[in-house]
Amino acid sequence: MTDKIMAILALTTMIGFLGVVAWFVPEVDLIIVIGLVSALASYDSWQALRKRRDQDS
Repeated sequence: MTDKIMAILALTTMIGFLGVVAWFVPEVDLIIVIGLVSALASYDSWQALRKRRDQDS
């Protein structure tokens, strides 16, 4: 359970940091890259947590 909490905390911290960067540097290209990176990181985290849950069952 702790690993899931830490993974979610790390993901939200990363997305929060990238959100601050996008806020202070409002370039369209940068915002697109940040959106793609956040989406890929979210998908990867979801897949890793799902795989771990399936192995625990």
